[in-house]
Amino acid sequence: MSDDFRGEYHQKVDNKARVSIPAAFRRVLDAGDPPSAESPRTRIVMVYGGTNRAFVEGYTVRNSDRIAARIRKLPLGSKDRRIAERDLITRSLSVEIDENGRIVLPQKVRDKIGFEDGDETTFAGTLESFQIWKRSAYEAENGTLDGDEDDLPEGVDVLSLLGGIDLGD
Repeated sequence: MSDDFRGEYHQKVDNKARVSIPAAFRRVLDAGDPPSAESPRTRIVMVYGGTNRAFVEGYTVRNSDRIAARIRKLPLGSKDRRIAERDLITRSLSVEIDENGRIVLPQKVRDKIGFEDGDETTFAGTLESFQIWKRSAYEAENGTLDGDEDDLPEGVDVLSLLGGIDLGD
């Protein structure tokens, strides 16, 4: 089983703001937040900070803890730490996944992505996290699979971006 969030999924939201988490994402979330006596249900840490973001970022508890550890290494009182704390810690919340694999999109999340009744969401995997977008905004920003919106120069294969990275295997 992979520890990565992969793929894009368009999900309907009901009139109570409930949305199903894609099954593949639930497996990763379950692995990143094992049940305990104080938290028997799997949780998602949702980050709605960052003014340049049209999406909310979802993390496993484990990956959220890793981000917090990196922030703790920044000097106390530094501008970078204050910004990171504000946008990644203060402007975040934890949501439990119910027994049917759904969450209720909190109001702050709906406000961040510009969600209105009747809109659909897109869940987009980005390895250690996933993004939740309003579907129309996602498609406007990222195009569709049929589009020619690549940011690479013509004739350049995306795998070429990985050529200089050593994994130490």
